[in-house]
Amino acid sequence: MFLELKKMNTNSQTCEQHTTVSIWEIKRDRLTAMQHKLSDTPKLLSVAAGRTTCSIFRVPQTLLDVNGRSYQPHIVSVGPFHHGQPHLQMMEEHKWRFLRQLLNRTEANGIVLEDYLKAVQRLESTARECYSETISYSTDEFVEMMVLDGCFVIELFRKIGGVVQFDEHDPLFTMSWILSFFVRDLIRLENQIPFCVLECLFNLTKTPGSPTLATLALGFFDYGFQRPESVLQKYSETKAKHLLDLLRTTLLPPELEETTKHDNRPPSHIIHSISKLQRAGIRLKPWDFESFLAVEFKNGVIRMPTIPIDDFMCAFLLNAVAFEQCHSGCSKHFTTYVTLLDCLINTSKDVGLLCDWNIIENYLGTDGEVATFINNTGKDISFNINDCYLARLFDNVNQHYHSGWHLQWASFKYTYFNTPWSFISALAALILLILTIAQTVYTILGYVSPP
Repeated sequence: MFLELKKMNTNSQTCEQHTTVSIWEIKRDRLTAMQHKLSDTPKLLSVAAGRTTCSIFRVPQTLLDVNGRSYQPHIVSVGPFHHGQPHLQMMEEHKWRFLRQLLNRTEANGIVLEDYLKAVQRLESTARECYSETISYSTDEFVEMMVLDGCFVIELFRKIGGVVQFDEHDPLFTMSWILSFFVRDLIRLENQIPFCVLECLFNLTKTPGSPTLATLALGFFDYGFQRPESVLQKYSETKAKHLLDLLRTTLLPPELEETTKHDNRPPSHIIHSISKLQRAGIRLKPWDFESFLAVEFKNGVIRMPTIPIDDFMCAFLLNAVAFEQCHSGCSKHFTTYVTLLDCLINTSKDVGLLCDWNIIENYLGTDGEVATFINNTGKDISFNINDCYLARLFDNVNQHYHSGWHLQWASFKYTYFNTPWSFISALAALILLILTIAQTVYTILGYVSPP
């Protein structure tokens, strides 16, 4: 369809300029497709992902670009995000074996597979809301996956915790490499199932006198942390959103929750590396505390509990930070702590200093590898430095660093008394100066009062 337009020139001449304009005709199928998209809801990041009920997320691509493998399961999938991936199929067969062993025990009490499915089906809508993506599995598929994965995790905890005996030739326990991957895979953010599903299955299948689910879970992850039994017992009734959140929650000391800065002091800024802080007289000392998050600054000394840097701790820190970055109702304790480490460490020399002072125990590799890990962990993360639990520490360290007499005195000590050789050189120079002054005085006295 065409429309012919006529345009007269400004001189009222008789000639006319003809312009042909094409009228675009919308295709009906394209219009229908657009109308369908208008009615669609987001699936890859659901609208419900912003609610506090949502707690299991796909890790943001910015973090994946830096530490991608650390967020993905290596041996076992839990939940829908990595379900059915080819490299995880070996463990799928053992999940059914664990479920069969559990059923053999509970069927004696009249609890059969159908009871498991019915119990979890009542939690289906709640469980689906915990995921940031729209789960495409049908009700039957979703419930089966929750039961199979949940029972596997619970049986694994019971076997490791000594509640249930396992075959001494079971390859999952005789091959030492498998357990270490289990411990790491079950703390990955994308590899979680809701804690309410685990509790439901646990309560359905527990025996009298059995430890709580939290106790068994923390005991299982203690292969990575190795905390005292008294600490684990303190959190025996802890509730969480999933296993990663459970472990993270037990590392948040209550006394750290109210240390954010609420006064009218100027905004805080990140601090310098430990190499620069040392030249300003600021030192680090280790101290005993049940959580490595407990950091304080007094009288020019930053006190930090010792933290082991190994494969497990690397996976835990990365996934705890990713969880805090995604969850709307989550505090930013681990994000703040990682930022502190990122500030203190710029080079392998900084890592060496922290190792010498027993702040870091390096089980990862070279000091350079630890520095690279810490710096990568601090990339592309966001938090409000004025509203974090270390806001006052950042502020006080900066004030101390920029204090004139502190900086001058520390610089003098660092220059002349940092090593035995520099001290000997300074002492020799001082003696030489005193002798030179004495010689000058005697020479002057000789001229003023000759013998």
